[in-house]
Amino acid sequence: MFSIPVSVAAQDRAGELLEELGAAESEAQAQRLEKALYLEWSKSGSAAMDLLLKRGQDALEVTDTASALDHLTALTDHAPEFAEGWHALALAYYQAEMFGPAMDALEHVLALNPQHFGALRGVAAVHEQLGNDTLAYDAYTQVLELRPFDEEVTEALERLAGRVQGIEI
Repeated sequence: MFSIPVSVAAQDRAGELLEELGAAESEAQAQRLEKALYLEWSKSGSAAMDLLLKRGQDALEVTDTASALDHLTALTDHAPEFAEGWHALALAYYQAEMFGPAMDALEHVLALNPQHFGALRGVAAVHEQLGNDTLAYDAYTQVLELRPFDEEVTEALERLAGRVQGIEI
């Protein structure tokens, strides 16, 4: 296992992007900021670890879950402090419908990066999948606080609202 040095400048840049994202005034602006933020989060500080992440993400895109799990497990074994590696691993587990391991990986992400809206969205999706509507609703609410203009999250909140808050008569 080796440690990946995450530069203070990269952490500062991600923090700035998160602040800008929270204050975004349009969906287009929010999408630009999210793309830049994911780019920052995807920098491990190691070419070898970046390659494992890329290979894992590429495998996920073509639904080669077994290969994705292999690459991303190797990544998190070698770089346990790299939050985006855990996030990609969580996506692979979710794709494989392995919700327990997905939630474990998401917890790693959030321990390393509590404002990772992708991981929060994953937590919400797992809770919704498992029928934990209140927990899903709470997590989706946190996502919207960090990431405005997410139509799918807004729809999820509307879908869950009646079950969580009850229906007024």
